[in-house]
Amino acid sequence: MQREHDAFSNLIKETTGAMVYQLRELLIRVLYDREILLRLVKDSLKRSGLGYLAEEILDRFSTAECATILTAGLKIHELKRKIPNLNTGELMDSAFAIAPCPNLYFQRDPMALTPGGIIFSSMKMEGRQREADLLRTIFENHPEFKDHVKTLYPINGHDSPPSIEGGDVIILSHEAVAIGNSERTDEKAIYHAAKALLGEGTVKRVYEVHLPKKRQYMHLDTVFTVLDENLVLTYPDAMNAVLQTSLYTLKDIQSDRVNIKREVLKESLLTILEREIPHLEVLSTGNGIQEYAMREQWFDGANVFAVGPRRVISYNRNIHTNRALRNLGVEVLEIPSSELSRGLGGPRCMTMPLSRARV
Repeated sequence: MQREHDAFSNLIKETTGAMVYQLRELLIRVLYDREILLRLVKDSLKRSGLGYLAEEILDRFSTAECATILTAGLKIHELKRKIPNLNTGELMDSAFAIAPCPNLYFQRDPMALTPGGIIFSSMKMEGRQREADLLRTIFENHPEFKDHVKTLYPINGHDSPPSIEGGDVIILSHEAVAIGNSERTDEKAIYHAAKALLGEGTVKRVYEVHLPKKRQYMHLDTVFTVLDENLVLTYPDAMNAVLQTSLYTLKDIQSDRVNIKREVLKESLLTILEREIPHLEVLSTGNGIQEYAMREQWFDGANVFAVGPRRVISYNRNIHTNRALRNLGVEVLEIPSSELSRGLGGPRCMTMPLSRARV
């Protein structure tokens, strides 16, 4: 898997000239602050009940080792090598003192960058929350980012905010954002995110797209991605499967209180997209052939990463979708995917662009 991920990172650098940040390197920089490191280690030890060992772990492991522990986990036998005669009760040596974050390579999920600011995710699954905590810690404390962070969500004072994940947030235009109401993102979170976005003033319209609570519709970006200012790629069943679409707009602002209104739209999602995106072209995965689309949906055929107008990175195994893209004049850069695809996410899921040129 590491070889495939390295090939993906190198392709981005070679074809776009973009700087690619590695999360672990950014994390090490902020973990030099002992207070931050202690908080993260304590939180990560809660599940195993070994929080009382946090200070000792900081004393026995280097900062770089702690960064690895927070991402790759720490087993009891590894802990005992550093702390001899450690009594961990009924925990076996093969058990995790700190669980790993196997989904951390999906960098789209822990946060979402919007025209108005950052939505830091509140992950639906407890086992993934550390991913969002690490990203938020980096962006709020790393010297390269901390002075440029405008947090839209979660709202101050919300200790257990409703769940929202970055894979459900898609920027339709400079004034419109779509958020999937899905397996992983709750309606209350969409309301609060919409209120923050509309109150900030850059975004004028926030669409809440209700998806079936099924694996193939896990996030909005697993069935729908924007490839160019007027081209989208979708899983063919997605347009028909959308249960309802609602529109949030700003009502007024009174004494710093933001009031928004919600309207349930009668039009289909396709009609809404055609209104938002002039001269819209819709391309279906699997070259529009149902059996191919269904098969390639298991390998996230619709989840390609746009690195430029009509220029995308896609898994090499989605041959019918890639052929359809090329037939429409899209440049398709393929990456090996026998291992990366096992995590149930595509190239878009694996990336979080921090800056894009306006087209």
